[in-house]
Amino acid sequence: MSKTVEFLFDLGSPYSYLAWHQLPKVAAAQGAAIVYTPVLLGGIFQATGNASPAEVPAKARYLDVDLQRWAQAWGLQFESNPAFPINTLALMRGAVAMQMQGDEPFQRYMQAMYHAMFGAPRNMGDPAEVAAVLTEAGFDAAQFMAQVGEQAVKDRLKDNTQRAVARGVFGAPSFFVGDELFWGQDRLDQVAQALARA
Repeated sequence: MSKTVEFLFDLGSPYSYLAWHQLPKVAAAQGAAIVYTPVLLGGIFQATGNASPAEVPAKARYLDVDLQRWAQAWGLQFESNPAFPINTLALMRGAVAMQMQGDEPFQRYMQAMYHAMFGAPRNMGDPAEVAAVLTEAGFDAAQFMAQVGEQAVKDRLKDNTQRAVARGVFGAPSFFVGDELFWGQDRLDQVAQALARA
């Protein structure tokens, strides 16, 4: 496929979870491939002066209602994670490590992690819980912990995040079609239109 849409995500972002479910349908309808780019949302916030809407009490109260509306509209299972916010550094390094191993382990990892974050929520800030989820998904938890500590994995996540900021990204999910940036799962119609023009 010559058409591509780049998807920049963090596993701690519930809106990225919604987009992860919906984007493949958009891409398939436009004959486009998806390029998955793990980024560290906390690093993006720090670099851009942005902050999680969960840190604003009025927004935080609204978030769950909004997320439920989107999930219902798209027929997705969604539950707010009671352990939120969760430090996703290890999880995002894990996404990079699995991506470096190939598409199958990466997609299986994504499915397991997002389900544990927002499908049937578990405390993914607890290393023991992360290990249990990994084991249930067919991964070696000890091997995973070794991989997330590798310098090449750390460097790639850092580079992904820095490049995202340099390209104007300030939150997640973000999408690129060519050099056009789109932010938010509610921009997927615009992503589809951009792919149609590509």
